[in-house]
Amino acid sequence: MLGKDKEERRLKKAKISLIREPKFALWSGILMVGSTSVVEDIPSACTDGKNEQYGREFVKSLNDKELAFVVLHENLHKAFRHLFIWRTLWEQDAQLANMACDYVINLMLVKMDSSGQFISMPMKDGKPHGLLDPQYEGMNAKQVFDLLKQDKQNGTGVFSDGDGDGEGGGGFDDHDWQNAKELTDEQKQELEKEIDRALRQGQIAAKRAGTGSADQYRELVDLLEPEVNWREVLRDYVKAIAHAKDASSWRRVNRRFIGGGVYMPTMVGESLERIAIGIDTSASIRDEEIAKFLAEVESIAGEVHPQIVDLMYWDTSVAAHETYEFTNVTNIVSSTKPRGGGGTDPSCVPKYLTDKKLEPQCVVMLTDGEIWNDGWGNWDVPVLWVITGTKHVAPVGQTINIKEVA
Repeated sequence: MLGKDKEERRLKKAKISLIREPKFALWSGILMVGSTSVVEDIPSACTDGKNEQYGREFVKSLNDKELAFVVLHENLHKAFRHLFIWRTLWEQDAQLANMACDYVINLMLVKMDSSGQFISMPMKDGKPHGLLDPQYEGMNAKQVFDLLKQDKQNGTGVFSDGDGDGEGGGGFDDHDWQNAKELTDEQKQELEKEIDRALRQGQIAAKRAGTGSADQYRELVDLLEPEVNWREVLRDYVKAIAHAKDASSWRRVNRRFIGGGVYMPTMVGESLERIAIGIDTSASIRDEEIAKFLAEVESIAGEVHPQIVDLMYWDTSVAAHETYEFTNVTNIVSSTKPRGGGGTDPSCVPKYLTDKKLEPQCVVMLTDGEIWNDGWGNWDVPVLWVITGTKHVAPVGQTINIKEVA
């Protein structure tokens, strides 16, 4: 009985050793997520994004450092939620998806312990048994996948001599995408919360140990900094401006009716006289992002009833200015014609507003934040920046950072 349990005991010992070693403190919580089992019917190791399985004969073939490497490898698949985030890659090409995820993880593991003191990549026939290539340093699985796809189409790289053939693509483990796919939405949400808690516990442990932090890994930082719901922030911002204006609505007459000799207060309720939308049309902002953003502007306009929406496309100057009144504001997406394509200098927008004597109650600016010469501009009106793809924070107004307009 003791002999049959040997592989189970070795796995347990490997996990305990990794949890206790300060170098790997960041992953200590993840190592306790899900179940770990030794099975007879798989040739290597496998994870479904939560649980781990290890083939008995495979475990026997590994020394202690190699086993620790494999255990961390499976757990990093879990930490980065590879089998959920990159499902579309698997659906496109299972082989390349497996390879891309493994390339990312193995590079990280080798860097974690470059001297091989605690972990080392398994060897087979005198060569590393796994996918490792320094050209993919700093990339995520999607970026590696795209490069591998090009190589496969061209018959280059690992595909030039057949080395990349097979479902595993040359890796030492399998990925149970199918079982991960069968989880219900509720199960996926619960697992996401469990992984998030484990990673945050690992962050605390790593900080105490004075070792590697989550900031070293771009994908991990993105996971621990949830995407801001920019739509909610945008709506709250516009409504707050409208509400503040309405508080004094009886102290200002509605200028639209003065010509008819009728003096009325401005509309009571959430409403605006004028709102300006400034869209960066430098090359980094895609047309589909602009369309999605404007669709949300249309929706908000239907709630706060602006009398006028000034839509401006800008790069180093305002390249186009379109004006929509309340009656046709819901036609923005279908009728607008973006202009521009030069540099990125948002200071041109407040200058334009001043030159044209436009007085919006607020301005919303969509940009990638790559501002030329830090020219954010001088604003005398509330401004909200929706900044895509970077962590820039505007020195004036309010900033929302988002990965993309999705």
